Order: sequence, then structure tokens, then C-alpha cells
Amino acid sequence: MRLKDKVAVVTGAGSGMGREIAYLFAKEGAKVVAADINETALKETVSHIVEKGQTAIAVVTNVAKEEDIESMINTAVSTYGTLDILVNNAGIMDNFLPAEKVTDEIWDRVFSINVKGVMRAIRKALPIFLEKGKGVIINTASVAGLYGSRAGLTYTSAKHAVIGMTKNVAFQYATKGIRCNAIAPGGVNTNIGTTMSNPDPFGMERATAGINANPRMGESSEIATIALFLATEDSSYVNGVVIAADGGWTAY
Repeated sequence: MRLKDKVAVVTGAGSGMGREIAYLFAKEGAKVVAADINETALKETVSHIVEKGQTAIAVVTNVAKEEDIESMINTAVSTYGTLDILVNNAGIMDNFLPAEKVTDEIWDRVFSINVKGVMRAIRKALPIFLEKGKGVIINTASVAGLYGSRAGLTYTSAKHAVIGMTKNVAFQYATKGIRCNAIAPGGVNTNIGTTMSNPDPFGMERATAGINANPRMGESSEIATIALFLATEDSSYVNGVVIAADGGWTAY
């Protein structure tokens, strides 16, 4: 019970890595506020947790909307009295669009969800953490945020932004008892591919040029264990770090 009585908000909790993080955090004693735009999937996540005698509530959230972010954090505080852990996991892909094909619409949509949503959640959580003198923020980045072509231009740029944000928040609030770290998954079996509708052939071919060097695909549960480490005092001296979880793919 490494997270006993901790209150954790997890975005993108309706599936994939977010769902597994919610499951594991609840198993370890956390009171989980599960957030996702997909109400049906979100209810499945929460039902699974509650059926095991653990604690979770669902908050339908579009992280691209500021009012939804506000409601998500406010619900955590009004329901459980506080907030201890914020996991910014929700995200979408970009159809592997190369620079020449990027539209303002796709750029704004991906950045609204993958970057602005993260910033707004952090901005909303920080006053709570500052008052407590402690708090943990975990952002889901990607190896696309570490290297140049694991996706299209927009997703790559967005995940680089998340990593920059992670390091900035980590250092600036380090003396306030607040830690901010990121996980950069490689190829993980999730449903994020469903956020793509028509992948660009050229962009996809270039972005997947090194895919044969990937030793294996990862599982969402393997990412969840890293999130648990970052959420607990086991990682008390870990701050501003990006943990690549890719089976050794980017070590090539």
C-alpha cells in the first residue's frame, strides 16, 4: 500500500497506460480520480477498481477544455479533500504528417490536448501542492520527445514541449517540495492509434524507418510500474527526469 490515502488524478484513464496507472495506484491504496473524454471506457475503469474494493471516481474530461480541467481538479479536492499526485497521460497522435502537410487545425488540436492540457492541469494543481508543501507531477511524454522522427512534426514538437515543461516545473518548484518527472514510452500496445484517421504515407514511412530495431513492444502495465515509482517516496531524489521506457530501442 505504497500510496495509502494519497489522492491521484489520472488523465486518459479510460484505456491503455492511463487505465493501468489508475488500476495500480488504486491497488496501492490511492484514491483515484480517473479522467477521460470517453465516458463508457472511463466507467469501465472505475467499475473495475470499485469491484475490487478500492477507491475511484470518474470525471468525464476533455483536457483541451479549461473548464474540464478546472472541474477535474476541483472534484478531486471536493471529494477527497486534497490532491497529492497528478498524472498527465491523455494524448493523441498526428497522422504522421510531415511539415509540408501540417495544417493549423491538426497543430492546434494536438497542442491543445498534448501540451496545453498538461500545462493547465499543472497550473491548477500547483496552488494545492504549494499550500501542502509537497506534490508529485508525472507527465507522459514519448521517445518522440527525445528524438526527431518517431511521429509527425506536430506530435514530435508537442512531446518535446512536454519534456521542456517537465524540466522547467521540476527545477522551479524543487525547493517547494514538488517533484515533476516524465515517462517517455517507446512502442507500447495501447489504442492511441485510434486517434489517427489517415496516416500520411511519406511521413509514416520516415517515422517508422527504425522500427525494425525495436526489440519488442511494451505493455501498458510496464509503464504503470514506472509511474508508481515516480509517485512514491522511492523516487524522492528523482526530479526533472525523463525515463525512457522502450525496451532498449533508442539505445541502438
